Formats: sequence, structure tokens, C-alpha cells
Amino acid sequence: MYMPDPKLDMKYFLSYKYLKYCVLITLLEMMWGFTYSQSNDTIYSEKSDTALSTKPAIKMDSLQNKKDIIDVFVKGLHIKNNTQRDVTKKEGLGPYVSIFPAVGYILASGIVGALASNVAFFTDKEKNKISSVLIGIFYSQYNQSWSIINSNIFLKKEKFIFVGDWRYYKFPTVTYGLGSNSVPGDADNIDYYYLKLYEVVYERLATNLYLGPGYHLDYHFNVRENNSTAMITDFQKYGLNKKSFSSGVSINLLYDNRSNSVNPPKGTYFNIQFRQNYTFLGSDQNWKFIFLDMREYVKYPAQSKNVLAFWCYDNFSIGTPPYLDLPSIGWDAYNNTGRGYVQGRFRGKNMIYFESEYRFSLTRNGLFGGVVFINMETFSEWPSNNFGRIMPGYGLGLRIKLNKFSGTNLTIDYGFGKEGSKGLSFSLGELF
Repeated sequence: MYMPDPKLDMKYFLSYKYLKYCVLITLLEMMWGFTYSQSNDTIYSEKSDTALSTKPAIKMDSLQNKKDIIDVFVKGLHIKNNTQRDVTKKEGLGPYVSIFPAVGYILASGIVGALASNVAFFTDKEKNKISSVLIGIFYSQYNQSWSIINSNIFLKKEKFIFVGDWRYYKFPTVTYGLGSNSVPGDADNIDYYYLKLYEVVYERLATNLYLGPGYHLDYHFNVRENNSTAMITDFQKYGLNKKSFSSGVSINLLYDNRSNSVNPPKGTYFNIQFRQNYTFLGSDQNWKFIFLDMREYVKYPAQSKNVLAFWCYDNFSIGTPPYLDLPSIGWDAYNNTGRGYVQGRFRGKNMIYFESEYRFSLTRNGLFGGVVFINMETFSEWPSNNFGRIMPGYGLGLRIKLNKFSGTNLTIDYGFGKEGSKGLSFSLGELF
């Protein structure tokens, strides 16, 4: 199954020094957001910038004139006495359920049938932060099937956070080798099954600051390479095995002052993870992994509901992870990195990624919104471990409000990569 991708022989338009500069600026901005939040712990309502004593994530009276897709159906079907949708009466803890059955298109999968559900809810009467669980089942034109459960749950008045990423794949796909200097001619058809179980438990150390352990399992099996040529692939050079097993524990530091992780109006998110995989836990070999995820959300203009969002997502491997466990575009927790490129287009032991997105309203009632975005990524080459070229991406998207209580949007994005790479993608909830 070869999926075409444009040639990669143009000179890249950004230097590695410039990428380091962008990452440095992002780090400084994250540090500023962290410092500011420490000195100003109050969360503000979406109706005004007046500090609230109870810090609600959803201000019900601010939703009085807002609409979502359910309101549209209710009005279209002339349903009367719809008290459950009356925002002045919706004062409970939830759940706020959004279900999204659809047919879409993804670069790595072709036409995809999807059934996704986002469940958002509060776990305490103070309604400080909203918990969410995303469940999805997918089947694609290329006979790929996968299911995911992503969770972010606050307990004991935010003393603990449980963050989970569980998924199962049967996934014939294409890998293009290692590093960001790979070319479409390196396309290698592979097929495998994949079980992923990640769970991290955070305990609060201070306001919005958490520390906790995690367990991580990556199990690839029935791995097959369907290369019809005599070409020696990077997969073969690196180490092609019919199965790989990585099992490890981690220590995780998290700072998160966002009132709503489903659709952040503003705030700062910072997560760093150090993971150690051990043979005594079942891993094929010992290896280490360092993960860094930083996000900043700023209202711009300050008095509007528009949001300027920044995302820095970096991965670094120490040792020799299995090939399919190496950092790769589109294989983050929500498969959102690298819009404009096919999933798995770039892979390497080390990955640096930066993205910025501007989110704005198209209608006053909040039913429709839009985004414009730009991203850039670079991966280390193998075996030198030197970073290769920077690959940029950019695009625009439409947002349709599925649930105004949780802020859940249906996202439809069209991204462009280098040398003609492009593609359409659908998702439930903001991409970061």
C-alpha cells in the first residue's frame, strides 16, 4: 500500500538555528506563563475578566445566547419544552456528551468511518476543572482498524489527576525511514498489530502543580514488511523484528492552570516525563525516554474570545528503542502533530516540534469558528543522531460547536506540507 508523498529535494526555508530560536522563545514564554500563574492563581470567567471566588469552568449565564449543533437540531425538529437544554437550568456536574459518527479522510488511512464520543464532566461541586474522556472507533479504506480511549480525570477536588492513553491497532501503513531527510522513494509498506496502555497518576504539590508515577506498555506484534523491491530499508538496518515489547515506569511533572482541557480559553500547560523501560518488566531491552509537552494559550485581542495558542512537543530517546516505538509525526496521544503530512512520515530517535494556532469565532452564537495554523518539525538522522532539515506545515480549519457546555468542537482542518504534501483531517476537540 504505497501512499504518494511529494519529493523532498528543495532547500528548506528555515535553518536549524532558527528552529532552536523558536523553541527558546517558546520556552521563555512558557516560563513567563508559569511565573504569572503562580502569582495570580485566580481563574477568570469567559463572560468577563473579573476574578471569581469559585472559579467555575463553565459560566452558565454566559451560555444564554450561545448555540451548539444540538440546539440547531432541536429547533429544526420543532422540539418544545426542551428544559434539559435550557442553560439556566443546567447546573449539574454533567456528564456533557458529544457523539460524532462520521466519514472523513486522513492522509495515512484514506476514507475513514469513525464513531467518536467525548464525555466531559465535573467530579466536585466547585466545578473548578472539567474532566474528559474521549472514546473512538475507526475503520479505514486501507483495512486499518483502531480504537482509542483517552482520559483526563480530576478526583478529590483536583488533588489527583488520572491521565490515560489506551489504544489497539491493526494497522497496515507506510514508513519512510529515519530522520527528516527521508524521501518518498524510501516508502516501505508494513503491517502490524499494536497494543498501547499508558496510565499516569498525578498528586497535587501546589496550586496547579502535580507530580506522579506512570506505567507505559507498547506491544507491537505480527509485524511484517511488504517491501516488493530489493532495497535495504532503514527498518531492516535499524532492526526489523516480528514483535517488540516495551514496558516501563515513569516520573511525571505537570503544571496545568487551564480551566477547560477540552477547549482552553487561556492558561499554561507544562508536562515533562522521564520514562525508563526495564527488561525485568518485560521489555526487550533497557532504554530511556524523555518527553516534553508545553502549551500556552493567550486571548488575542485581550478583550475578545479569540485565542492564540502555542505548542512545543519534544521527544528524546536514550539507548535503542524498537523502531516502531521511536518518536514519529502523528503518533502523539491524540494523533495531532504534523498537520499537512501523512502520519508516520518522519521518524527518529529525537524529535523537536513546534506549532502555533489562532482560533477565532465566525458567528456570535459560537456555533461556527475557524483556525489558522503553522507548524515545523525536525528529526535526528540515524545513526549520526544529527538533526536533519526542518519540515514546515500550515493550513486552516473550521470549528463546529458540538456541545456548548463542555466547549467540544468538531474540528475540520486542511493542512499543507512541503513540496505539495497536503491533506484533510477530522477530530473531536481542539488539537492541543
